[in-house]
Amino acid sequence: MSNPARTLVAVATYNEIENLPRLIDQIFQHAPDVDVLVIDDNSPDGTGRWCDERVNSEPRLTCLHRTGKLGLGSATLAGFKYAIERKYEFVLTMDADFSHQPKHLSALRAGVEADNAECDVMIGSRYVPGGGVEGWPLHRRIMSRAINAYARSLLGLRVNDCSGAFRCYRISKLSELDFDNVRSRGYSYLEELLWLLHRKQARFGETPITFIDRELGQTKINSREAIYAVLLILRFGAQQWLGM
Repeated sequence: MSNPARTLVAVATYNEIENLPRLIDQIFQHAPDVDVLVIDDNSPDGTGRWCDERVNSEPRLTCLHRTGKLGLGSATLAGFKYAIERKYEFVLTMDADFSHQPKHLSALRAGVEADNAECDVMIGSRYVPGGGVEGWPLHRRIMSRAINAYARSLLGLRVNDCSGAFRCYRISKLSELDFDNVRSRGYSYLEELLWLLHRKQARFGETPITFIDRELGQTKINSREAIYAVLLILRFGAQQWLGM
């Protein structure tokens, strides 16, 4: 990897060989000054192997290999720890399947990186004016809206999109968290992180994005994980409102 840039882009992968090569090219096209960290969970399709080969010709890229499929939440926390240890100023997280489009990188970064930025976390939001979703059936749209309303009400968050992973964080604010106390390892880490940062008086902003459902590869979320997220948010809500 090159000398640390101000911003690290962290991308968690599991079986994304169909998407990752194009994604890396487009990230550097839209944000040539960033470094990229791929956190690969021992993908059997060769994602990690491709990344190691690309590293040889791309100093801005690094691949962190993990022993197995340990979960998106723990992969993201590993990216945060990497960024903090190497003294980056900002870390940006995005999915590897092009549901998060690299063309939105500049708006996300500006919300946190600009000299006059008033945000600690800028969220790529589907649910502010100008944002949206493409490729989802009606039931998935309803579920997403419902989980966001549920998280906002239970966790006291003033954020329209609590469950999107396309975010840019200020490292100095992230450093206030104890990652060992983060309970979520799956998708519910998204709401938990916002809640923990909210309790640290973090300032949030949202910029509109169009979320596009993946065209290549397979989605990783399942009903068991969704139920777990609902129960975990309920637990956090009890802590928020009842002091449990």
